[in-house]
Amino acid sequence: MKKKPDSIVYDEDQGYNAKLLPYASNIGAPVIKLDDTVAWKTTGIHRVNKEFESKFNELKSEYNKLIEEYQWNELAYKAQFNFEPVIGEIYYMYRGKEDKEFLSLIAPNQWKQEYIATLKLTSERKWVVLNKKEDAFV
Repeated sequence: MKKKPDSIVYDEDQGYNAKLLPYASNIGAPVIKLDDTVAWKTTGIHRVNKEFESKFNELKSEYNKLIEEYQWNELAYKAQFNFEPVIGEIYYMYRGKEDKEFLSLIAPNQWKQEYIATLKLTSERKWVVLNKKEDAFV
């Protein structure tokens, strides 16, 4: 059998099959280059990981805020008071005898008690901290 030149696409079973190939086979055809998918993947992974980290930090911050709100509400409901709190009113939390917390209507500048925080009762019966001592324990 006669040897064909390298530039001719010939197959023993199909004969001249250049038109059947999914790529160009002549000498003047453009070079087939593989795309650099590693760089694309690395960039994609980096961007997605930054987004996940950002979302995680956001959720972590919300979680910490929720925990702090829960702790203040628990502290306020466990505090001693001899009145029924009114929704929307401002109350002051102090530390009294035997390290027991109590709520009062008296502002911190009107007497000498260990001030902890200024609280307000919302319509959902949730205590909101308006102001707190710098080194408050919650």
